[in-house]
Amino acid sequence: MIVQKSDGGYLYATSDLAAVRYRAGALAADRILYIVDARQSFHLQQVFAVARAAGYAPATTALEHHEFGAILGADNRPFKTRAGGTVKLMDVLEEGVARAFAQVSEKNPDMDEAERRQIARVVGIGSIKYMELSFNRTSDYVFDWDKMLALDGNTAPYMLYSYARIKSMFRRAGVDEDSLDGAIGIGERAENALAIKLLQFPEVVAAVARQCYPHVLCNHLYELADAFMKFYEQCPVLRADEPVRTSRLLLALLTARIVRQGLDLLGIETLERM
Repeated sequence: MIVQKSDGGYLYATSDLAAVRYRAGALAADRILYIVDARQSFHLQQVFAVARAAGYAPATTALEHHEFGAILGADNRPFKTRAGGTVKLMDVLEEGVARAFAQVSEKNPDMDEAERRQIARVVGIGSIKYMELSFNRTSDYVFDWDKMLALDGNTAPYMLYSYARIKSMFRRAGVDEDSLDGAIGIGERAENALAIKLLQFPEVVAAVARQCYPHVLCNHLYELADAFMKFYEQCPVLRADEPVRTSRLLLALLTARIVRQGLDLLGIETLERM
């Protein structure tokens, strides 16, 4: 690996080695993750090997390359503009927000415009993030606006709607979330399935942190939201008698909190209503 050219010039390898030395030395990093294109695999193998040999990164500092696949267009070729150029992220984000605004305006034409624009910003940007993270990062995937903004399936809009639906239920019931107190009782099969998904969340987060596959968290959140929808359909909440009513409200509240925390870990905001 060339670190310095014969004419004194520096290369990517030079700055990459300096970065390893700084992160492992000055910052005392225990674990350094490189989220870099799979095509740079050999380059990073060289950087890691030289950094070890030079003593820049001790054996106690983990150096990890977490590669990712390509984003494809509808033609299954690398995602490009119509003119064949590279697509700019800002252009994609702006189009996502614009498409979400049109969708929100069609469904809620009487809603205040400022609120529609706020919802569109969260949905549009969140949908792009979620789609990118919901696929195995080593796989290629097809960029599809319709699937990305769909209100059903493993998408950000579905997750955001699930969260907003629970928050709406509490508003309708006039229940203060912070004052809700009681024990959770599991009697129905749908309650049990939901409780299991809630209990699995810490284990899923730990696995994602360990293995760096965020799609595992996306899949879990989708399964959690799906379990809640089945619970909501099969187990009356607001019409139930006490103490079942409080128990089911607590299950709903825990679901909302975990969905919100999970989306926050993915860098996605939530909405109180949609």
